Amino acid sequence: MAKLDGKRILACCANGAGSSLMMENAIKKVMTRNGIKLAELRHCAVSEGKSAARNYDVVLFARPFAKTFDGIQGTTLIPLKNVMSDKEIEAALKEAGLLD
Repeated sequence: MAKLDGKRILACCANGAGSSLMMENAIKKVMTRNGIKLAELRHCAVSEGKSAARNYDVVLFARPFAKTFDGIQGTTLIPLKNVMSDKEIEAALKEAGLLD
């Protein structure tokens, strides 16, 4: 669980308003449930996320935007089917080895 303590997470959606805000709230649920305190959690549009991704430890986004993040290294990139599902987010973080 401590793997994400003090880390920076970015949630991206098409326009950086509705979906990414709901994704941010779902991520908060996962962090609370697992007792994790992040250094930063924020949401933005994919266009901003592409340039900001290198400044974050983890970037979550909808699967259709996966190619947007091609070539970005040093950041864990997590594409999601349902960006509002805290259960999917938790499972994806576990699969990436970031949650126990």
